[in-house]
Amino acid sequence: MVNVKINGIAVSVPEEYTVLQAAKQAGIDIPTLCYLKDINEIGACRMCLVEIKGGKALQTACVYPVSEGMEVFTNTPKVRAARKVVLELILSNHEKKCLSCVRSTNCELQRLAEELGVDATRFEGETQQQTIDDFSPSIVRDNNKCILCRRCVSVCKNVQTVGVIDVQERGFATHVGCSYDKSLAGTSCAMCGQCIAACPVGALREKDSTDIVWEALADESKHVVVQTAPAVRVALGEEFGMPIGTRVTGKMVAALKMLGFDRTFDTNTGADVTIMEEGTEFIDRFTNGGKLPLITSCSPGWVKFCEHNFPDFLDNLSTAKSPHEMFGALIKSYYAEKQGIDPKDIFVVSVMPCTAKKFEAQRDELAATGYPDVDAVLTTRELARMIKEAGIKFTELKDEEFDAPFGEATGAATIFGTTGGVMEAALRTVSEVLTGKSFDQVEYTAVRGTEDIKEASLEIAGKTVNIAVAHGLGNARKVLESVRSGEKKYDFIEIMGCPGGCVTGGGQPIKSAKTWADVDVKAVRAKALYDEDESLTIRKSHENPVVKKLYAEYLGEPCGTKAHQLLHTHYHAR
Repeated sequence: MVNVKINGIAVSVPEEYTVLQAAKQAGIDIPTLCYLKDINEIGACRMCLVEIKGGKALQTACVYPVSEGMEVFTNTPKVRAARKVVLELILSNHEKKCLSCVRSTNCELQRLAEELGVDATRFEGETQQQTIDDFSPSIVRDNNKCILCRRCVSVCKNVQTVGVIDVQERGFATHVGCSYDKSLAGTSCAMCGQCIAACPVGALREKDSTDIVWEALADESKHVVVQTAPAVRVALGEEFGMPIGTRVTGKMVAALKMLGFDRTFDTNTGADVTIMEEGTEFIDRFTNGGKLPLITSCSPGWVKFCEHNFPDFLDNLSTAKSPHEMFGALIKSYYAEKQGIDPKDIFVVSVMPCTAKKFEAQRDELAATGYPDVDAVLTTRELARMIKEAGIKFTELKDEEFDAPFGEATGAATIFGTTGGVMEAALRTVSEVLTGKSFDQVEYTAVRGTEDIKEASLEIAGKTVNIAVAHGLGNARKVLESVRSGEKKYDFIEIMGCPGGCVTGGGQPIKSAKTWADVDVKAVRAKALYDEDESLTIRKSHENPVVKKLYAEYLGEPCGTKAHQLLHTHYHAR
């Protein structure tokens, strides 16, 4: 520990702390822009400049280390003037169309301008005009709004280890882009959207699908069905000022019905079916000498990453579709037959915490009925924008329930939204099928938590099952490289493309760098899902009466002929 003073306040902090961390402990806020805890700590933007007693130059608080007896000043005239000039220089080459920007009122640059009293810019010179890259089905890059903070570069390269974007050129020509200035669509981008979540401004956003959904809702010839992923219910409320992790399942359903959807279903039902298919597939491989490890395939960002980087593992991927695609296929087959509706007249909308789902919905492989399983994907943010546009007072809504015949889902499906949740849901079913027994204890705590990689060995029906759980593509890379080298041997692996899983997917409400520094967002949202799981009567996918009826009346056996036709797919090297 070392003793320092920040604006005259004495604090004792660990010697590895930076001035920024020490100031936070002293209750003092230092403005930042390029800083993103544990992801981007490079001192590039110069917004966090402070004055050190005895020093001649101002220093960047986010990277400057503390030392014994150091005295720091964060609010001197020199510091305030420097920060103001830095901010004005950033704004001088920034497209200031704030009112029409998707990040208006949730923009860190906008907030800093307000806090520092910068309401105009003194530096009016040449500005760059960049072409907007909107060729990707998932992500739009608008470099006219980029402030070169490099947060997107860092998360793509260092966290996700995809590395398709970097800083190009030098000086005034500096910009963020892909090699040879390709579009994101022409690269090995996983479409995960973590770059969007990291961006402090509106330089990155999801490809908007609200217009085509509004159009479908207004088309009287279309029967428009919406389904919502488990992670959406613990994040949507944040877009309306509610605390992080607030469960808004009932309000969300009410809002969707007010928007005009003909049926509102829960993707959790699709997740229960996924467990039936994926669990059966694992049992078959595990007991009959099939290809192991079986790797989950419900995260489209992870699947695309695998296709590009680990094609030798494609045979290890579960052939089960992701829950929303599986559910879409069932809506356009089973549900269509039950309701007497031609599948061509059904328009399926998935509300997802994920930008990669937009890419996934366009896959040619995912059209079991001859029509796309899912017609449009909205992120959590896009749904919030539609609710606001419709003038719905979200926080005042009374809870409503999902519609029949898919109105019931289990706790196992709910926890799909967090890292370890798919594995735990699968184990709840696999353990009972393999042993032929029913267990009251359904929690598998070994796969819970936010550690980068979790490992466990479980005894099931007299056999040892070695499992691993990884979240974030960088951790996925580590796991697969350890398997490839022979260092590790697993039977079952769960991989989520985004750090924390779907709860912190690329389509979830965006949090500022200060919020990420103060709150473990992924843990708070995950807890909300576990709480919902515990509150439900049925917590095992194979006990869902809706799922039982579906197999008895329509699908037959899990992984049977009809189930395989509708609910399974294949992948290919890219």
